[in-house]
Amino acid sequence: MVQPWRLNAAKQVEIREEWLALGEGEEILDPARPIVDPHHHLWDRHDETYLLPDLLRDTGSGHDIRATVFIQCASMYRPDGPEALKPLGETEFVNGIAAAAASGTYGRTLACAGIVGFADLLLGDAVAPVLEAHVAIAGARFRGVRNRTAWHPDPGVRSNLITPPPGPLAEPAFAAGARRLAALGLTLDVWAYHTQLGDVLALAKAVPEVTVVVNHIGGALGVGPFAGRRAEVFAPWREAMRALAALPNLRVKIGGLAMEVTGYDFHHHPLPPASRHLAEAWKPWVETVIELFGARRCMFESNFPVDKGMAGYVAVWNAFKRLAAGAGEAEKDALFAGTAIRTYQLAGVPGGAALAPLAA
Repeated sequence: MVQPWRLNAAKQVEIREEWLALGEGEEILDPARPIVDPHHHLWDRHDETYLLPDLLRDTGSGHDIRATVFIQCASMYRPDGPEALKPLGETEFVNGIAAAAASGTYGRTLACAGIVGFADLLLGDAVAPVLEAHVAIAGARFRGVRNRTAWHPDPGVRSNLITPPPGPLAEPAFAAGARRLAALGLTLDVWAYHTQLGDVLALAKAVPEVTVVVNHIGGALGVGPFAGRRAEVFAPWREAMRALAALPNLRVKIGGLAMEVTGYDFHHHPLPPASRHLAEAWKPWVETVIELFGARRCMFESNFPVDKGMAGYVAVWNAFKRLAAGAGEAEKDALFAGTAIRTYQLAGVPGGAALAPLAA
């Protein structure tokens, strides 16, 4: 019997492998399309484990996943030492996994070819030695940082294990820390709700030298005070994204739409969604972002295992392929791999040499 859905401590839909298995058998669309998955996590917590074998089962389920980028999730922090240096444990952990994947022992997918870790940018200029320590651990694999920034005052809106304080993006110290990122050639990933995109805009304007990667298509909310108001949310979200698109240092990840905070309810259904159902639901958001930013500044992302609570890996990437079906080959190359390769300066990705030289 398939267990009923529930949320874990971080308000993420719990993964139910038995339920997902009910949707197995969907044909892989465009199976030779090279993909770099630029957003996934690894962890062992809350009775849920997602480590290299779990990731490789998903990436090996039929799509041509050439490489992946790990994104911080407070995994395996150091248990002691200075607070600012505890997140180095996550980079140590992931770099070991990346080295194992790079050995070829587990196949050709370069898992964690890029690592986006955590360094508290509110340290301002004092974050520099922390960033340098991350680079010392992971070398060229360390490509940037992400801080805990998604926040809304309503208690019904939550998507982080640890709720961040309000307003970090607007703090002058945060901008100073972002400048230190830029000096080292590192990116800034930002997970913010659509209600915070004005702060993202101000930060990106204040630090034009840093590449800002907006996560999860700009965080359009569908829970709490926004439940059942998707049409009302769309217009202000679109205008905020339009303003961001005017800045050349912005990139957008298209995904994260199967999180509880988005308000979609695929996990309530007796069967997991097929890719056509996902594509139909996501179409207005995806088409709008690609139109605003252009394919060469957008990248599809799985956001696994978070999105796995609502949909399987095959269905998610098939949905993206359906949504990109009308694009030209150069645009598809960018959306599925090229933008990620260039944004994170990924080295040694199979097929990367052919995909990378797309005009910015």
